[in-house]
Amino acid sequence: MPRFDPCKYTYPSRRNVVYARNGMACTSVPLGAQVGLEVLKNGGNAMDAAVAMAAGMPLFEPTGNGLGSDAFALVWVEKEKRLYGLNASGVAPAALSADTVRESGFTEMPKAGWLPTMVPGAPAGWTELNRRFGTKPLDELFAPAVRYARQGVPVPVNVAFQWARDSRRIKKAMEADPAPHAYWWKSFMKEDGSPYGAGELFRWEEYADTLEELAATGCESYYRGPLMEKIVAFSRETGGYFTEEDFRNYRPEWVEPITADYRGYTVCEIPPNGHGITVLMALNILKGFDMAGQPRESADTYHKIMEAIKLAFADTKTYVADPRYMRTKVEDMLSEEYAARRRGLITDRALTPEAGDPSCGGTIYLCTADSEGNMVSWIQSNYTTFGAGVAIPGTGISLQNRGANFSLDPESDNCLAGGKKSYHTIIPGFLMKDGEAVGPFGVMGAFMQPQGHVEVLVNTIDYHMNPQEALDAPRVQWIGGKHIQLEREAGPEIAEALAAMGHQVEVIDDRIDMGRGQIIWRTENGLLAGGTEPRCDGTIAAW
Repeated sequence: MPRFDPCKYTYPSRRNVVYARNGMACTSVPLGAQVGLEVLKNGGNAMDAAVAMAAGMPLFEPTGNGLGSDAFALVWVEKEKRLYGLNASGVAPAALSADTVRESGFTEMPKAGWLPTMVPGAPAGWTELNRRFGTKPLDELFAPAVRYARQGVPVPVNVAFQWARDSRRIKKAMEADPAPHAYWWKSFMKEDGSPYGAGELFRWEEYADTLEELAATGCESYYRGPLMEKIVAFSRETGGYFTEEDFRNYRPEWVEPITADYRGYTVCEIPPNGHGITVLMALNILKGFDMAGQPRESADTYHKIMEAIKLAFADTKTYVADPRYMRTKVEDMLSEEYAARRRGLITDRALTPEAGDPSCGGTIYLCTADSEGNMVSWIQSNYTTFGAGVAIPGTGISLQNRGANFSLDPESDNCLAGGKKSYHTIIPGFLMKDGEAVGPFGVMGAFMQPQGHVEVLVNTIDYHMNPQEALDAPRVQWIGGKHIQLEREAGPEIAEALAAMGHQVEVIDDRIDMGRGQIIWRTENGLLAGGTEPRCDGTIAAW
């Protein structure tokens, strides 16, 4: 066989839009998309395909999600002409508080160990989506992931990069406090202590066993049975805060999507505690500008996008929290009057964003579509790559560190408290026009997510890019203050002009943190058109 380096690519590659008639499944690794297509071909609907893919992704891309993840979904039901929102984000243990964290010696939330872990919502989300809209039993939907876990799966290239990078973070955490991290190391590292590399086979027998138990119990074992008992027992043994009641009391929630009009299209996001509202606020600002009247590849276009995002983020990072604790109203944040006031702050110079007063007046992403017109935009996440670096012995369950997004400021709506949801970075997106579905889209990657949403939508609506071109286009990311990261493909003249406007421009070559997205649009003749992210191992499986 030929010899080759799977991590070396001398020449730039190009992907084309993929069309299909009967169904489509898109995600960041090839096997994930193939699982969705398998379900669609066997008579499942888009919701079945999404659940099957979501159950497989912790195996295919463990760096982004796991059995201890949270999840959100936007679900289009064609026969009802209605979009549903599902919030399957978890809550902090009742015994945990901001005082507890400060007494542990931290001035802000840590990202490893038990302190940032929360009751995971993803397994409950799978069950709830299946219960309400699925047509296939969970054992059939989980079967592909079970099979692959026992046979072993080759590690994709970009997953290997993240595996190596994040293992160094967790190694440091384990050296400081080995008890909660030792089993994670045993589960996710090879016997010699090195991370799995691209093209190496990863087998996960305990994951297969747990999926079978979840299927047999409708995921009840995770929240009110033996799996829950194992999680709580390990927490007690190694310094965690979980109790049985934390899990028994948890349920995912169906929520009403929030929307904004952008040049005749309806952009849909999940309401807080997620920060999808950032996307809508930025678009409300941008629609007051003639974006299409200037070239896409101009410094002024990048500048306006960045300034709108910075202003929106300044507000959402200040006001977004568990909706039960938010003092600021969503409708005020999305008002046209407030958008106009924020728009008025944008000049030809980079600004340092500060929150306004609206009350005046960081994942894996997948999407599916079936022949009946149903569509799902689904996202689930550990938050920081491998999350908290805590794995429950014998279960294949690794826990997210979503609690790292809590504030310790008692004046903040997002201050940590037991039983509370944290500010959440994962956001599925959905686009509609005139009450009809255009399709699901998403760009995963912590605080890059709303920025990626805005850039993809501007590319699509203002510049009429096809779904693949919209994902291929060079991206810019606001980091904080006046600091932005710009992909080298944008060109030196763009970077120089942005610097002259006052931006602190960092031109980057490593694009893995610039968002990883997928898109499925429905065309006027009823076909499906898909695009997949060139910054990861993304694949479209079409039928």
